[in-house]
Amino acid sequence: MATTIVNAKVFDGTTTRDWTSVRFADGLVTACSPTSAALEGDEVVDAGGGTLLPGLLDAHAHLFPGALAQSLTFGVTTVLDMFSTPDLLAAAKEQAGSRPDVADVRSAGVGATAPGGHPSMMYAPFPTLTSADQAERFVADRVAEGSDYLKVVSGVGGLWPSLDAGTIAALVTATHARGLLVVAHVSSTAGVAEVVSAGVDVIAHVPADTVLDDALVARIAEAGIAVGPTLATIENTLGERGGAAVAGDPRLAEALGDTWRRRLTADAPALGSRMPPYSRAEDNVRRLADAGVTLLAGTDAPNPGTVFGASLHRELELLVRCGLSPARALAAATAEPARVFGLPDRGAIAVGGRADLVLVSGDPLADITATRAIERIWRAGTACDRRAFVASGAEAEQLDAFDAQVAKVVAAVRERRSGFAPGRAR
Repeated sequence: MATTIVNAKVFDGTTTRDWTSVRFADGLVTACSPTSAALEGDEVVDAGGGTLLPGLLDAHAHLFPGALAQSLTFGVTTVLDMFSTPDLLAAAKEQAGSRPDVADVRSAGVGATAPGGHPSMMYAPFPTLTSADQAERFVADRVAEGSDYLKVVSGVGGLWPSLDAGTIAALVTATHARGLLVVAHVSSTAGVAEVVSAGVDVIAHVPADTVLDDALVARIAEAGIAVGPTLATIENTLGERGGAAVAGDPRLAEALGDTWRRRLTADAPALGSRMPPYSRAEDNVRRLADAGVTLLAGTDAPNPGTVFGASLHRELELLVRCGLSPARALAAATAEPARVFGLPDRGAIAVGGRADLVLVSGDPLADITATRAIERIWRAGTACDRRAFVASGAEAEQLDAFDAQVAKVVAAVRERRSGFAPGRAR
């Protein structure tokens, strides 16, 4: 059966259109019209003046049992995974391909890092590399495992073993030769400079150790490199209470469930008094935005203080706080990640595109937090039951185990920042 939405404001992924009606059938949008597009026999949904958005894309998450179902509950119809083991990747893709009640997914699979480098403490042993001559084989193996793009980890900052600049550059060359994008994890401004020189396509995270200077920002803009700041995670890491803010909004809390609500309101592991101020991260995003750099909305869930799906709405709020217009922030979660990651069938409302749609009761172009007032969600034309997701006991146990690993990483960061190394005196 076809469905037609009427009496709506329509944001197409870039701008507000004069349409009030969108019709879809067989998973695709068939009509967009300033008057009712309904045909006889259609299911007609009256938006009541609410706003119709493209399905949201979370441009930075990490696969976890239940992640795709929970993401869809909050209007995220596509998840871009940024590091997962082959078993998780295969299971998630099978799930996304066979079930209409979970978000679609693309994945980096195992990222490129040095032995003992980040994020070794978060996962069981996984393939690493030590030199540029191993880059071609590493990339070929990831493609064989189903990776859709490559993640590389810049270790500039000195906390962990890291790939050298030549190896990162070789990985970029090998990946681009296969027509795939390279996403680079950074944790410092020096790391940003390193991966910009290597020619990566996307930078994951915004540094807060120092201010991004004008020359480096200009290099990012001129190279057309996109940046996914992941402020929703960074604010918690640097001592802000972003998770509690998500849990405290009834528009989000009603679909969270007790397990995730408790997790959001718990204090994130403290990195210590020597950490930079969170305000610097927002300042750096503002500098990037002012220079015209493409920004991508991502959560880095399930890091402490974040929730799949729900935290993307917090990320949108934080991007607007950095000076983005609501329209540009919405584009960062729709049209821009779809364009950057080569997904032309989504991230927009257009005839022939996927019917990934989110109907909200307010106007997020006037108040970005209106994205949280979700009325209806369709994933490839199939309506989502927002009450369906409940974290299982097994998922709750795995979350506890994940948090325990995060606590170990935080303890290691504190130790290394204070000048200690395991088993060695100051």
